[in-house]
Amino acid sequence: MSKLAAPPLPLPLADIHLHTAPSYWPLAWGWWAVITVSLIVIIIVGYQLRRRNQHYAAKQEAITILKSHCFEDGLTAINVLLKQAALSYFPRSVIAPLTGTQWLLFLDQQLPLKYRGFVDQQSSWQQGLFSSTPLTESQFNNCRQQALLWLQHALPAKTMSHDNHPNVITKESSNV
Repeated sequence: MSKLAAPPLPLPLADIHLHTAPSYWPLAWGWWAVITVSLIVIIIVGYQLRRRNQHYAAKQEAITILKSHCFEDGLTAINVLLKQAALSYFPRSVIAPLTGTQWLLFLDQQLPLKYRGFVDQQSSWQQGLFSSTPLTESQFNNCRQQALLWLQHALPAKTMSHDNHPNVITKESSNV
């Protein structure tokens, strides 16, 4: 008779313990640098956008108001709006004394050559502002269109005028 071999006894081994998965925290210093640089860039871009929007606020508000003006409001309302917008971007000492032809010349000097037309329409502006004879609706619309071109293309003020004379530009007010 043969003796059957008994199954071997299990070895006294310890159970296998797996390590825990590595955690994302604490982050390595490289990730902290990326996060810090990203936050700084976001803050700088946000600040620049906010400054730009504030700088263009007076211009946008003036354009909105001008588009709402109608023939019954008269040319005086448009002229006052142009003065207020100009005061938002140019020093008061430059804008305040300007009237008549000097004012129209100043408006033209701030525009690129292809948009100039205030001096060419001087008779309409003078009639609408100072005469008891009212403007026709087409004359009013031409003046309003010229004012809109000025608001769109002359503001915000450039640091150099088109005559290569430096303009001292300080913001007198934040809105029209």
